[in-house]
Amino acid sequence: MIRSGQDHVTLPHKLGAVQPSQEPPLVEHIDPAVINRFDTRSSRPCEFCRDLDPQFLQRRPLDQMVATSRKAIASAHLTEDGYVRHRMLELRRMASREPLTAA
Repeated sequence: MIRSGQDHVTLPHKLGAVQPSQEPPLVEHIDPAVINRFDTRSSRPCEFCRDLDPQFLQRRPLDQMVATSRKAIASAHLTEDGYVRHRMLELRRMASREPLTAA
């Protein structure tokens, strides 16, 4: 930080001293190894989403894909939108189940 007075602080990025990072932003629920893997040769369509989402084919291609080395789970999706849509399907599936009764 650069101080320009007792009560006022000017950050270096405001002065143009620091260039924005070229790395994608950190998304805590997505594995960092997956964030950097946008090569569709190392991915495949998510079977879970394909089977349960009637609008799966209307998604952007990257939103359909999960990392090949991972199970078809939400965090394996290559994009944030793919992750969110997968979680919505999981929640919809859980909400539609009959509640368990203690007998």
